[in-house]
Amino acid sequence: DLGLVELQALLFAMVLSMYTVSLTGNVLITAIIKANPSLHTPMYFFLTNLSLLEICYTTSIVPKMLVSLVSENRRISLWGCATQMYFFTLFGITECCLLAAMAYDRYVAICNPLRYTLVMRKGACAQLAVTSWMVGMLVGLSQTSYVFSLTFCGPNKINHFFCDIPPLLKLACGDTSMNVLAVYLVAFLFITSPFTLILASYLFIIASVLRMPSAEGKRKAFSTCSSHLIVVLLFYGSGIITYLRPKSSYSMESDKLLALFYTVVTSMLNPIVYSLRNKEVKEALRRALSGMTCPRKM
Repeated sequence: DLGLVELQALLFAMVLSMYTVSLTGNVLITAIIKANPSLHTPMYFFLTNLSLLEICYTTSIVPKMLVSLVSENRRISLWGCATQMYFFTLFGITECCLLAAMAYDRYVAICNPLRYTLVMRKGACAQLAVTSWMVGMLVGLSQTSYVFSLTFCGPNKINHFFCDIPPLLKLACGDTSMNVLAVYLVAFLFITSPFTLILASYLFIIASVLRMPSAEGKRKAFSTCSSHLIVVLLFYGSGIITYLRPKSSYSMESDKLLALFYTVVTSMLNPIVYSLRNKEVKEALRRALSGMTCPRKM
């Protein structure tokens, strides 16, 4: 069907463009932070982790999706599907925890500035980052093992563009109520709980900022938090709707759109948000670009 081919071509071009922007932006932010000693602070350490995480997150999904859009062979092996689910869950849960760690960093910086260098020392930042990755690995392994311990009925056609848990449970034989419960439990512990911690951090931050006597101080404090808050709302909003909405309102078509948003669109927007709303990143980017266009004379 010509209309379907044109739609697939359009979707391929859109996803490829967003993926390219996402990779370029996240690699650029990582390189800028690494090249500028003035950005070697806890906030930018976590931002580097987030950028690397976004690269891995989208790469676990998008390349296979792009191949499926241009190829008639859309098959994926059982092990390939399990591997994709594991890494998708790993990176998704890690990002939830990492965003909470970034909120804690902003809370300490604004609410306890005199203790900031003591609390957010290099070792503590590394522990928060490693813990985020370890939680992601454990949740990814447990969820993937639990889902693939089920027996699947034919024809085993996944009504989705990647191996996510809800569409796979629809293909399983027998009772999957415990698996659904496990999804809700993981979503509550590792999506809702970090989100609650982030909201609590920002309540304290807002209260502290409002007590500042200087308007310039208020503006600067809010500007350092706004980028992170926008990213949190984009990522958590789509994630909570996907995994915590009632089963009666579950729709595969809306789920695909939401999944496309939090796997591709959010990852593309993150570096744009941080580069446009962060004065230090913009300045470092400007210096890097001017150095490329105006090389020093020998």
